[in-house]
Amino acid sequence: MEIASLEKFLQERIKVGGIAGALGDFVTTTREKNKITVTSDGQFSKRYLKYLTKKYLKKHNVRDWLRVIAANKDHNLYELR
Repeated sequence: MEIASLEKFLQERIKVGGIAGALGDFVTTTREKNKITVTSDGQFSKRYLKYLTKKYLKKHNVRDWLRVIAANKDHNLYELR
């Protein structure tokens, strides 16, 4: 599992205005080594991001070994453990 493939998966699957992959300037994804940052200019559901990440893990048959958890008390940072 490569972090670049997860970034590509998120870019293709995140829906903006009901259209998948049409991020425009509303949502940006950036990758730094082994960390992906998703930034939104407006409202963006954290649950939706967690849902897409779980879908990716299931697709690559690693959902049994990795989990998506909140890394801080504000629940605005998620990690795979």
